[in-house]
Amino acid sequence: MILTRGARVTGAVLCAVLALIVAGWIVRDINAADDIGQLGRRWAGFYDARFTVLPTTSVSDPVLLVVYAAAAVAALRSSASAGALAAAGAVTIAVRLPGLWNIGEARWDGRFPDELRTRAMICAFVALAAGIALIITAGAGRRPVRDFTERPPARPGTGAGVVVLLGLGAAAVVVAGWEIRQALRGPDLYPDWYLGGDRVFQPLTGPPPGWFSALLVLLCLFAGVSAVSRATHARAFGLIAAALLLLEGILSVIRTVHYELLQHFLDLPVESELLVLTGFFEVFVGAVTLLAAALPGRPAPVPAPGPEPGYGPGYGPGYGPPPGPFGPPPPSQPPPGW
Repeated sequence: MILTRGARVTGAVLCAVLALIVAGWIVRDINAADDIGQLGRRWAGFYDARFTVLPTTSVSDPVLLVVYAAAAVAALRSSASAGALAAAGAVTIAVRLPGLWNIGEARWDGRFPDELRTRAMICAFVALAAGIALIITAGAGRRPVRDFTERPPARPGTGAGVVVLLGLGAAAVVVAGWEIRQALRGPDLYPDWYLGGDRVFQPLTGPPPGWFSALLVLLCLFAGVSAVSRATHARAFGLIAAALLLLEGILSVIRTVHYELLQHFLDLPVESELLVLTGFFEVFVGAVTLLAAALPGRPAPVPAPGPEPGYGPGYGPGYGPPPGPFGPPPPSQPPPGW
């Protein structure tokens, strides 16, 4: 199945709208920050980052900006972009959904002006509507491949699918393990850790930390199973999951280097050592699975064309012309008395 031209244009426009929303909030934070480096320190998770005005975005926003741009370009250039549009829409819904019950909470009263929170709520509704519209467009705008000149969606190769499953599956287990450890160490943070609240810090337009971790686990598992089953949407979901995982690992390594944890690695507690190793593991797995998911696989099989209408058994080439509306045609040599 491929996308019609109207569906492709609609998907590209929706991705452009989502990209403009994300870019607008990033520009707002850059203008509000005293130093753009401080915004990067906040995105990287440095606990000593200080702000005169709190940022509204998180490190997931630049990733979403790249996802929207890539999905828009794919929709305009290829008719086999249904998976990219569906993946962009699903991730948008998952990331923006917590804003519906968090942006209007009273805890933001002293942090952000009412006008900014109103804009954030409107953007959350628009993003959710656009995400739903992307999924509908990717599903309703498909049509069968009509001939061999049209390029169907590519499926991941068998080897690449196994690599993606093993890599993202292992990463999902590791991230879920740290979430279980977090629950045992700080049970008083729940349910704010997943749903948002006074006991955790989250950006105005972003999800709570536990919500994002749960999203990453589910995305890795779904992308891995889809890749090993060679689904046509596996590459898009795998690329997004690998990119988020790679970014998480890079930021963890940056924090490790910044706080000079490698120089004192052997003096750290066992849990801290495992946390440092997890960052390097995420970088390795994210990079490998990103390359594996990006490899072009075999296109989906194109069904063979069926017989032309009006031809059945005993007719067609070698069998004479098809029957007319009043029965079979008269013979070429009419018998006597015809």
